[in-house]
Amino acid sequence: MSTGHHLLPRKSLDLLCEALLDTRVLAINGARQVGKSTLARSVATGDPTAVVRLLDDPATFRSAQQDPTGFVEHDGLLVIDEAQLVPELFRPIKVVVDTDPRPGRFLLTGSSRILALRDLPDALPGRMEILELWPLSQGEIDGAPDGFVDAAFDQGPSLSFTSGLRRRDYVDRVVRGGYPEAVRRTARRRAAFFESYTTTLIERDVTALSVIERRGDLRRLLSLLAGRSGNLLVPHALASQTGIPRTSLLRYLELLSSVFLIKSVPAWSGGSTRRATGSPKLAFVDSGLACHLLGQDATRLSDPNGALGPMLESFVLMELARQLTWCEERVRLHHYRTKDGLEVDVVLESADGRVVALEVKAASTIHTRDLSGLHHLARHLGSRMVAGFVLYTGQQTLPFGDRIRALPVEALWGLPVGE
Repeated sequence: MSTGHHLLPRKSLDLLCEALLDTRVLAINGARQVGKSTLARSVATGDPTAVVRLLDDPATFRSAQQDPTGFVEHDGLLVIDEAQLVPELFRPIKVVVDTDPRPGRFLLTGSSRILALRDLPDALPGRMEILELWPLSQGEIDGAPDGFVDAAFDQGPSLSFTSGLRRRDYVDRVVRGGYPEAVRRTARRRAAFFESYTTTLIERDVTALSVIERRGDLRRLLSLLAGRSGNLLVPHALASQTGIPRTSLLRYLELLSSVFLIKSVPAWSGGSTRRATGSPKLAFVDSGLACHLLGQDATRLSDPNGALGPMLESFVLMELARQLTWCEERVRLHHYRTKDGLEVDVVLESADGRVVALEVKAASTIHTRDLSGLHHLARHLGSRMVAGFVLYTGQQTLPFGDRIRALPVEALWGLPVGE
């Protein structure tokens, strides 16, 4: 496993370089500490025309505020790191790209969704492309292909993968997460990183988006959400449990999504709106941070009363979300649950309506009850369902009837396309 000092989201680097060839303004949006600045500087290093300006630097920040028009004047590629800190820059950028529409003029990074900023002028719609950057995938950490989504749609139930990982190895990966700094650290030092990260996020990034009167409520909500990761996101139940007014709670959820802490996975009906529930599912963007907020290290997580089941499901959901940013197949991520409790953890639907369905199990063996949701979808969808997979912590690929297979979780990042 590669855990050296210079961990880089390399698949996103390829996407970024491709986008700059035909985009005037490209923004890298993503959580703090996921490698946005490293990625932007890597692009600038290979471009002799590029200039990098860091708004975290006090002198650079004051220059941008006092003379935003002069600040953005540059003939080549201008990289502006943490662009959300000076929203006054966006109108001058609009003027520059409207006057000279050459691609590759501006590369912006931001630790919150730029379009969610409360002080952002309505300046760049139609002129700016946004690349969302998540914590590192397991494939980026290991140097593995990360080809599951394309392989699943291409090969269906003929997929086969043998893993050398065991249940404890997955536990270690879940508690580690994908923030480059967390990956580099020991377990003890990682806890200090997560604690500092949470404080910085609330004190700085969230308050850049909205005024928060009671920050203690937000911290309490974060811990509660970590415990509900992999479950349905029901705001009125959360409001009742926390005592936070529903309007405030909805605003907090939106803010936490905007700073890339949580992700809402929409429900999928497949045309069966009578039985399917419409509630989204909650995923924590980084499983390591979620485990820290729950107070569960690898030992507690693997305990029979630990939270490995929902944490592993959230881990899988986010590995898939990362892959959807670079896979060739155009796919949307959903979950499926009927009003009488039948569910499928993940539904991947392609643009032409084909479906790959996934169940996630923390066990190293498979039981008949684990397959009921997949069999239900297979009957309901007929030929539209390419395959159904149970991702589990065992090591072998196993058949369970027509188009249904059990695969090791490692297949998510270990499978290349076309093999």
